[in-house]
Amino acid sequence: MSYLDALPERYRVILCDIWGVVHDGVNLYPGAAERLLQWRSEGRTVILITNAPRTAEAVESQLARIGLPRDAWDALSTSGEAGIAALTSIGRPVGFIGTHADRVILEGRDVQFADDGEFDQLACTGLDDDRREVGDYKSTLEDLSRRDVLMHCLNPDRVVVRGGVPEPCAGALADVFLSLGGRVEWYGKPFPSIYRHALGLAGDPPPDTVLAIGDALQTDVLGAAKMGFEVVFVAGGIHAGEPFPHDFGPQNGLGDWQPVAVVDGLH
Repeated sequence: MSYLDALPERYRVILCDIWGVVHDGVNLYPGAAERLLQWRSEGRTVILITNAPRTAEAVESQLARIGLPRDAWDALSTSGEAGIAALTSIGRPVGFIGTHADRVILEGRDVQFADDGEFDQLACTGLDDDRREVGDYKSTLEDLSRRDVLMHCLNPDRVVVRGGVPEPCAGALADVFLSLGGRVEWYGKPFPSIYRHALGLAGDPPPDTVLAIGDALQTDVLGAAKMGFEVVFVAGGIHAGEPFPHDFGPQNGLGDWQPVAVVDGLH
């Protein structure tokens, strides 16, 4: 019997990661939709919380294509929404690193981009359509660092696994940029803004009524732990079945903190 089969009644809000927990970027994981539907049928609020550098509407469309029923969740909190709010408040065009599809989504929310190279801030949603290795960006990032351009990283994830294949994310580019002396503003897990947004969608519940579920140690787990939430670690996602690190708490300033459960998946 899984810990997830009979969650304690005190958990009224579930903050559930998406990629690596609900799907692998291509297919739903077995039992994921059924589990989310079960929790909602028990009267719990399910908030999907993701470092996707896109709008909630764009993520909802992706979930529909993959086959997750709309009634499996109550609301979506994305790092893209937090980043968009910051980018539109700048009041002038910014640079961009990411796919054409991501750019179109941001432009649809009134983010203005500079194509003439005249910018002092930049939005990064991930790798672009042509350069698929982090090393391909070194000269670009060196130039941006010399110009003291501020990078807005709309996805702190370093890597995701799409259909079984690892794929670098915006966080990997931001790490290189920092190593070159660049400046980065981060949006998404493990930073507080995305959790505050998610809690607002759930009616601002007390932290002790919230259960966070995720598979990435340095984003999902660390962010939720620092917010004071209890956490279920999904070992079958990005960390491919590795055990929960025994020294995770001490290494991250959390003392003897441990997740309330370690599971292979939502099934």
